[in-house]
Amino acid sequence: MTIYTKNQYYEAIFQLRPKNDEILNLIYGYIENDKAFISKEIHKKFGVDLYLSSKKTAVNISRKLKKRYKGEIKLSRKLYSVDRMTSKRLWRVTVLFRLNET
Repeated sequence: MTIYTKNQYYEAIFQLRPKNDEILNLIYGYIENDKAFISKEIHKKFGVDLYLSSKKTAVNISRKLKKRYKGEIKLSRKLYSVDRMTSKRLWRVTVLFRLNET
């Protein structure tokens, strides 16, 4: 199931593995508090991918979840574009939070 909003802009992909409804609801709350938005939500066989409007929000959520649930975080980035005015590189970040199953 994929949920789209009008705006397809995103700076980060937050991946939650495996899917956990309790953690997913907590993530929605964190996103709402940070004034960020979800551009796209993709439910996969092994988890959920959330396309977020803010890199900072994605990283902060992963840190909060690691403190609370003792999971594993993996960060990666991909060069998306180069700003024409400043010649700065623009990166998109992928944050994976994997819950340790015990």
